[in-house]
Amino acid sequence: MKYVVLIMDGSAGLQIPERGGKTSLELARTPNLDAMASSGMVGLGHNVPPGMDPDSAVACMSIFGYDPAVYYTGRSPIEAKSLGIDFTQGEVLFRCNPVTIQNGIMVSHSAGSISTEEGHQLMAALNEQLGNDKIHFYPGVSYRNILKVKGAPDTAQAVLTPPHDIPGKPIAEYLPRGKGSGYIMDLMTRSEAVFKDHPVNKKRIAQGKLPATGIWLFWVSDKMPSLPPFKEVYSLKAAVTTGVDLLRGLGEFSGMKLLQIPGVTDGPDNNYAAQGQGGLDSLKDYDIVIIHIEAPDEAGHAGLVDKKIEAIEKIDAEVVSRIRNWKQDKLRIQVMSDHPTPVKARVHTSDPVPFLLWGIGFKANGAKRFTEAEAAKTGLMVDQGHKIMNTLIRG
Repeated sequence: MKYVVLIMDGSAGLQIPERGGKTSLELARTPNLDAMASSGMVGLGHNVPPGMDPDSAVACMSIFGYDPAVYYTGRSPIEAKSLGIDFTQGEVLFRCNPVTIQNGIMVSHSAGSISTEEGHQLMAALNEQLGNDKIHFYPGVSYRNILKVKGAPDTAQAVLTPPHDIPGKPIAEYLPRGKGSGYIMDLMTRSEAVFKDHPVNKKRIAQGKLPATGIWLFWVSDKMPSLPPFKEVYSLKAAVTTGVDLLRGLGEFSGMKLLQIPGVTDGPDNNYAAQGQGGLDSLKDYDIVIIHIEAPDEAGHAGLVDKKIEAIEKIDAEVVSRIRNWKQDKLRIQVMSDHPTPVKARVHTSDPVPFLLWGIGFKANGAKRFTEAEAAKTGLMVDQGHKIMNTLIRG
């Protein structure tokens, strides 16, 4: 038996009043997903345990088949793992986003989806002007960077808010607070001077793009997670393809092969066809492949309904079509959103998300489409999303 897990990041959502009260999944044309839904098992699953942040790290850990309530220690160590950052006791890791704050308002959590090249230049400037033997900035993909701090253990106890949770809101109520927050606030404030006249910002402003006005630190952690290897837990050789550091980190922690497929990115320029085909091709050497696509989530955070619909439709046309028609007698497929990213709210929510199990051994249970409403109609609810992996593999 071969297995495919397709994570449509942030594709689930809530009803959009301006679009007839439909969700993005309902508005999208998804003939392949709908055909599979009508002949497969569809339900709703909770990937975020009660009391935990509805973050992709938590939700995707669930889809990988690991209980976040047991294994999750924070997102920054997972991304740090993918970047090859050494992390020892007494050090603290943060996600470090270049952001756009204007007139005290969080205009953009990603400095207008800054490019990876631009982000690397800004991190280099921070290292040059603020870095030392205790402070180091590590560039990642686009706006997703990491800060490692030594000698300031109290910062791990600070209360920090992700910038994508406050789109269009005044930042005053969401600034770092609590123990260690002064150290964090000092770095954030000093970064503003580093970015103010940086060539990257001058060029972005000249092009009519948002500048990076400073950094925002969040997702703090001083502990690395310890995941048992996927092969030991599920007795399968696994591979993963993704355009973001988070999923690469989860793959590394769980002992999965990280597929290098040209054209795979974190945004709308992703080569969907190449990613889908590359994932399927890996099944020659692996038993299961996880295909993670970030684009719907990015569109949701930006509040772009049409872009989110477009991303979902491209996944259906260029990825799901290939999976559905793959010539393999023994195949099982799981399709799932990790969490909702409603375009009106522009933040993650902890609502249950639709999932689809299709292939050998799975029978239709009444759904007509792959949508939130159709999944709810089946009456199938899985309260612990990490258990769906076991159902996919063992039936």
